[in-house]
Amino acid sequence: MPNLAFAGLLNGGWRDLPFEPFREGITVHWLLKGGPMEPSVAILNYRAGASVPRHRHAGLETIIVLDGTQSDENGDHAAGSAILNAVGTEHSVWTKHSCVVLIQWNLPVVILGEAK
Repeated sequence: MPNLAFAGLLNGGWRDLPFEPFREGITVHWLLKGGPMEPSVAILNYRAGASVPRHRHAGLETIIVLDGTQSDENGDHAAGSAILNAVGTEHSVWTKHSCVVLIQWNLPVVILGEAK
């Protein structure tokens, strides 16, 4: 596979991308969709009040908040924040007003419980 480049994502270019359903209240645009044991990279668009239930990270997860604020048990992460969720860590995710994130998973997460 060749190297991939996506111009303008940090400057709002994600707004022009097509999104599809991902989870309730969350849509996704896949930049690189890996298999069950492969890395994936995506843009996630959370509408107001959307959440992801408690989950465990089987691989490193890297998040850049592009718009809005994403929250978890560690606090509120505004646009421009970088979040690294290490292997074995657990948390849930939510947004009060909405947010858009660039996310990279080394391995898919393991869902543990109900959303906050």
